[in-house]
Amino acid sequence: MKKLSCRQLCCIVALLAYTLLLSCKSGEKLYNKGRYSEAVLTFVKKLQRKPQDATATRLLPDAYHQALQSGEDRVNEWLRSNNQLKWESVRNEYRALQNLYNSIHGSPAALKLVQPKDYRDAITGAQENAAEIRYDRGTTLLNRGDKVSARQAYEEFGAALKLIPNYRDTKQRMDEAFQLGVVNVVVSQIEVRSPYYQFSADQFRDYLVRNLQQRNINRFVQFYDERIARSENLRPDEYIELRFFDFVVGQTFVDRIQRDVSKEIVTGTTKDTSGNTINLYQTVKATLYITKKTVVSKGLLDYRITDTNNGQVLRTDRIPGNYTWVNQFGTFRGDERALSDEDRKLMGGQDVPPPPPSDLFMEFTRPIYDVLARDLQSFYNSL
Repeated sequence: MKKLSCRQLCCIVALLAYTLLLSCKSGEKLYNKGRYSEAVLTFVKKLQRKPQDATATRLLPDAYHQALQSGEDRVNEWLRSNNQLKWESVRNEYRALQNLYNSIHGSPAALKLVQPKDYRDAITGAQENAAEIRYDRGTTLLNRGDKVSARQAYEEFGAALKLIPNYRDTKQRMDEAFQLGVVNVVVSQIEVRSPYYQFSADQFRDYLVRNLQQRNINRFVQFYDERIARSENLRPDEYIELRFFDFVVGQTFVDRIQRDVSKEIVTGTTKDTSGNTINLYQTVKATLYITKKTVVSKGLLDYRITDTNNGQVLRTDRIPGNYTWVNQFGTFRGDERALSDEDRKLMGGQDVPPPPPSDLFMEFTRPIYDVLARDLQSFYNSL
């Protein structure tokens, strides 16, 4: 092991001394600013490193006394308030005071100077009171019997369990609140005018329902396919009706274009009378025969969300979608040198058939699906 030089040892000692001095000044500064709890923790750390530190020994007892007084004053202020949830704030204050107790007990030097107060029983009592308040609030809300109150009750029971796990029958009441608060949303089957597209429409709906379920938009909203809901005798709270309106699949347009092109090209060089080299040009020509086949598929989707309890329409909209398939190919007559780079790309190719109608249906409904999924997520996320 390499030995440290005298100069290096002196630097290390000086650095440690500076660190201890800074720590002491930091604790004293916190004390002077009235930040007594922070000062207590700083002094305790200092005494763990240097049990005889004069500043920490002198100021720790009063810093702890002041921190204790401030904490208990805040507790009393909360106890005098009309805030129903005050016991949670009381518990937090007691926890902060208990943190000082634990810190001092971890330092023999600090424990010789201060006999800290143990707040464990006070914390337990405050937690029990806080849990009872949450439980009572949840019970009151649940007894109202409506979905909005049930969802609020669910949150209250959850807060009670965070305070005291397994508190009374809170878990059971929480489950009751969830079952009452949940909204069962059934997505309708989609009827289309042509049986040929029914399978594609079913795929659209199946993918939509599956995606909505997987997104977990809102814990209180559950989505069902209408077929599943019927088989399980599920009564929906809301019904999403989907209907494709005025759609066209595979509308075909064929354009045939004849275009003459020409280009001046260099065919060689010659010398002028002065001996200079000059280019020889020739104009070359060709005729292009281009076929452009365009297949258009488009349509509208109407959707409506209805409250099944009162028949109220909660939301309605119409979403457009379209998809265009294009195929171009061509031939030419004449001199190939007359063709531009773009012209060459069109040459060759063949008259390939468009995708089958079922695929075209899925393509034009793809943008409709994206908009519909966003709309439904926004609507049910704010429930």
